[in-house]
Amino acid sequence: MSARTRLGLGVVGFGWMGQAHARSCLRLPTLFDDRAYDLDLVICSDTVDARRHTATDSFGFRTAADDWRAAMEHPDVDAVFVCAPNMWHEPLVTAAAAAGKHVFCEKPVGGTPAQTARIEQACRRAGVITGVGYNYRFAPLVIHARHLIESGELGRITNYRGRFFSMYGADPLGLLSWRFLLDQAGHGATTDIMSHAIDLALLLNGPITRVVGTGETFITERPLPAAAGTHYDRGHPDDPTGEVTNEDYFGALAVFANGSHGVFEAGRAIVGPQSQMAFDVYGTEGALSWNHETLNELQVFRACDPHQGYTTVRAGERHPFQRAFVPGDANSIGFEDMVAIQDHEFLTAVAEGRPHHAGMEQALDCVSVQAAMLKSWESGTWEDVVSLRID
Repeated sequence: MSARTRLGLGVVGFGWMGQAHARSCLRLPTLFDDRAYDLDLVICSDTVDARRHTATDSFGFRTAADDWRAAMEHPDVDAVFVCAPNMWHEPLVTAAAAAGKHVFCEKPVGGTPAQTARIEQACRRAGVITGVGYNYRFAPLVIHARHLIESGELGRITNYRGRFFSMYGADPLGLLSWRFLLDQAGHGATTDIMSHAIDLALLLNGPITRVVGTGETFITERPLPAAAGTHYDRGHPDDPTGEVTNEDYFGALAVFANGSHGVFEAGRAIVGPQSQMAFDVYGTEGALSWNHETLNELQVFRACDPHQGYTTVRAGERHPFQRAFVPGDANSIGFEDMVAIQDHEFLTAVAEGRPHHAGMEQALDCVSVQAAMLKSWESGTWEDVVSLRID
């Protein structure tokens, strides 16, 4: 076995996703014996005292700080995971890149498309390796679906449907956390969850050239938090309220460069689907469907099958990465296992000194589509997708 590269890690923002990445990094040595890296949890930065204590006492970080600059400046840190609220991403990522740190940023990279374009430019100029939290592309059956499409199993792709429906904003008493505010989160459904649907569409079906879309805010006011609260916390009917300033829903039609047509929807205030990050791909020889709510199942239809029905393919050790978690067939993996696969791929790229996908380049592709969607909402007409790359 070749020598492993030691990578010192910093995490900025130790909420759900910051802790998920830290758990992932603790698990990776137990999952991948042939890894190219060994990890050192050097420093965690968070403004909440309890989270900093958790980082050192439970996760084993060497140290913790309330100032994010400590993670960027620490000499033992090689890569930084940025998991802070959206509108903090630009100063955090650009500072990490300027310090020569490789950087993994949770999506959305920027709260607005323009922010993402500036972040991508800064990372490209700094020459650092980047990763972005489009973790659904690392589900073993999504990787398998991509192989089926690329091998021609579905024939010529004619139609694509991508969506992310979540109930996290369906309760009118859900607190007015930063996610519902344009100046703190950036745009709403198009930034927070539509980005995942667009990323998988670009991965599976290629570039999008034209879009037309519209959005809506269904719950226009929410209870103000008495203290720090998340979008999963609930207020009281008598609480004072504030205005929601970004969108709950967005829907769009799209044309792909390969000539196929697509439909996209994202909603955070819908009732019914709880975490339906899903896609359907239709071709001249077959079709397939995947839904995160049943992430260990892929529905496959082949026109040549005399039974003419969808077949359920259940994830098993024959699919990429699955065996690292469970042997055999139809033994399930979960959300944080996708995060572990994603982090393994990013850290392997860092150790080997090569680009990682999805990185800032793929994030730029996503927000170029998002910008065209938002422009269409304003203009009421079809808009061309134009790259937002800043040279």
